[in-house]
Amino acid sequence: MGADTVAGVPSHLHEMLVELFTHRPVLAVELLADAHGVRLPEFVSARTEPGELTDTAPTEYRADRVIVLSGTAAPVGAIVLEVQLARDDDKRWSWPVYVATLRARLRCPVTLLVICPDPRVAEWCAAAIDLGDGNRLTPRVLGPDRIPTVTDPVQAVAIPELAVLSAIAHGADPDPVDVLVALHAGLVAMDDVALALRYHDIVLAALPEAAGHTLEELMTTGTDYEWQSEFYRKRATLGRAEGRAEGRAEGRAEGRAEGEANAVLAVLEARGIEISEPVRARVTGCTDLDQLDTWIRRAATATTADDLFH
Repeated sequence: MGADTVAGVPSHLHEMLVELFTHRPVLAVELLADAHGVRLPEFVSARTEPGELTDTAPTEYRADRVIVLSGTAAPVGAIVLEVQLARDDDKRWSWPVYVATLRARLRCPVTLLVICPDPRVAEWCAAAIDLGDGNRLTPRVLGPDRIPTVTDPVQAVAIPELAVLSAIAHGADPDPVDVLVALHAGLVAMDDVALALRYHDIVLAALPEAAGHTLEELMTTGTDYEWQSEFYRKRATLGRAEGRAEGRAEGRAEGRAEGEANAVLAVLEARGIEISEPVRARVTGCTDLDQLDTWIRRAATATTADDLFH
């Protein structure tokens, strides 16, 4: 695991960054392609597995997460995922073991991906590791300069985990409002409210004080989107039980439409645009996901609420 512990307990930020990939394993594939141009083999599905990489040796080796890319019959590739918040010289020795052990176990190519929110740590992690006899292992590192800046609310709704990474990496920029507005839209649209709360909490903990205040203001803007802890935790407990009781498939579709409608209104409110009751009713009454995606994109640049429809 990453050297990011207090009295042997992994930090909250470390654990939550790992959780992003637990909920969306393919995010690692997307980031490798976008940031490093790495094209992994075609695969049918991606799944996470525990990071234990000890075979017969007495020393315990445990990566933060292992992502296996499966073909129709066998693994076609794998990713060792590490979140590194601080420099740890021991990793120069253990990372090659992780890669070699997983490669031997799965009989497929393995890539080492290291997530580093701190640019200095990222620079240290990116240095090639000399294995001897001319062999080297070069980690694929995602520091703030390689983590995409997500300012498009539609992209944030589609991939909220990427919006979370973006906010953590770029929330300290001089003008992070567009990043935080996109994150807000992505969180409001999530069907899993409890998970959205966890994502919100980890971003808030990672942001500088000024950016954190901006995010909290966004989350508490308007009467329909009060994200104060007591209200939101209660909502997370209740979920969307009514819709799911009538049919899970229908409930998921309705829940997504409701979430995207909320995202449209949330982006407008976060930008200080007044929303009339007819506009609010039209947005919340829409169940066409493509139309809602269009409105989310327009909400990011609209000057009036009526601009959504033109």
